[in-house]
Amino acid sequence: MNDCIFCKIIAGEIPSAKVYEDDEIVIFKDISPVAKIHLLCVPKEHFAYLSEVNTARAELLGRTLHKIGKMKEQLGLSEGYRLVINQGENAGQTVHHLHIHILGGEPLPWGK
Repeated sequence: MNDCIFCKIIAGEIPSAKVYEDDEIVIFKDISPVAKIHLLCVPKEHFAYLSEVNTARAELLGRTLHKIGKMKEQLGLSEGYRLVINQGENAGQTVHHLHIHILGGEPLPWGK
């Protein structure tokens, strides 16, 4: 997608504070953090919604969640973390490229 900010970050056209990258995903620091640790985990394949997930994408998301779990110590999340996937305007999705917010590093309030 030519106008997708996450696709541009993945392509290296826009700088980011990357903390991890492999062939399938990139994890970088959110530029507007809402927690002490606020990372974004973005699949390199562009798709916006869970409703677009097919078998291959479901497997990708499974590997992605597994990777986050395995990396919790090196990401500073050993005391716990929250994963959030916003879907659509009413949920606060501002970039229409599926991504997982990884929040932690402090006690997190429930809700808003």
